[in-house]
Amino acid sequence: MLRVRSARQLLLCCALMLSPFMASAMSSSGNTSGYTQTRHPIMLVQGILAFDNIAGIDYWYKIGTKLQQGGAKVYVAHINAFNNSIDRGEQLIHEMETLQAMNPGIEKFNLIAHSQGGLTARYVMSVRPDLVASVTTVGSPHQGAPIADLLNGVFADDTLLGNLFEVVGNAAGSLIDLLSGDDVPAGDVRSLTTEFTSAGAAAFNQNFPAGLPQTHCGEGPQQVNINGNNIRLYSWGGDANLTNILDPLDYLFATTGLLFGREGNDGITGRCSNHFGKVLRDNYPLNHADLINQVLGLRGLTATDPLSIYRSHANRLKNAGL
Repeated sequence: MLRVRSARQLLLCCALMLSPFMASAMSSSGNTSGYTQTRHPIMLVQGILAFDNIAGIDYWYKIGTKLQQGGAKVYVAHINAFNNSIDRGEQLIHEMETLQAMNPGIEKFNLIAHSQGGLTARYVMSVRPDLVASVTTVGSPHQGAPIADLLNGVFADDTLLGNLFEVVGNAAGSLIDLLSGDDVPAGDVRSLTTEFTSAGAAAFNQNFPAGLPQTHCGEGPQQVNINGNNIRLYSWGGDANLTNILDPLDYLFATTGLLFGREGNDGITGRCSNHFGKVLRDNYPLNHADLINQVLGLRGLTATDPLSIYRSHANRLKNAGL
C-alpha cells in the first residue's frame, strides 16, 4: 500500500496516476506535434465578405492558428469580397503561382473553402488541376442559395433599386478589400448574386461539374482525375440557424433560413446543396458563420467545436498523403 507522507509526495503521486489519462486526452484532442502536418500546404479560401484579417479579427477565426500549432503550413486567400467565382478563382491562381515561385518546395495546395469559396476552389481545380492536391468545401451552396434569387428579384437589374444595390454593394466590397489589404481589382456584387441564383448555379455547374453528385442529395466522387492530376474531394456543412442568442448573425440566419421551408439548412446553404465529393457530414448543428467559428467562437453549447473539425480534417489529409 502506497503511503503519502507529505504534500509534495501527494502531488507527485497524483501526477503519476493522472499522466496516462492526460496523455490520452492530449492525443485525442489533436494537439500533438505533427497532427495537422500535411504534405502540401493548406490554402483557406473565403466566401463572400472575403477578408483575411480586419481589426485583428480573422475570417477563419482561430482556425489557421490552430492548424499551424499542429504543424500545418497555412495560407489565406486574397480575393475579392464581392465577385463571381471565376474572377476570384483567377486571383487565387495568381496567388498560388506567386507562392510557388517564392517557395520552390511547394508543389500543390490543399484548398479548404467556405461558402462561395467552394465554387472558387472548384474553378481553380478545373482549370489548374496541377496546383491542387485536394478540395474541401464547407457549407458551399453548390446548387445555389434562395437568398440570391430573392435579392436579384427585389433589386432587379436596370432598376433604381437595382442600381443602388450595385453602387452600395461594390463600394462595400472595395472597402473590405482595402481594409483587408487585398491587392485585387474592383469586384462586382451583381455577378456574385447572379451566380448563386438557381439558374446561375446551374450554369456554373454545367461548366464545372467535377465533384458534384449525380443524383439529388447524393454523394460526389471521392477523387477526380483532371489532365492526369488526381485530386481528392471532401465536403461538410451544417443545418442549424439560431444556435446562440448572443451571436448577432444568428438572427440573420434564422430569418434567411425561412426561405428553405422545411429543408435543413445553415441559413444560407441547404443541407443537400452543400454536398460535394465525399460528404463527411452535412448536418453539424452549426450555422453558416459557426462553420468558420464566427462570430468570435460563439455557437451552441452542445455543438461540435469547429476547431476540432478542421484539426481532424487536416489529420485526414495528412494520413491520405496529402
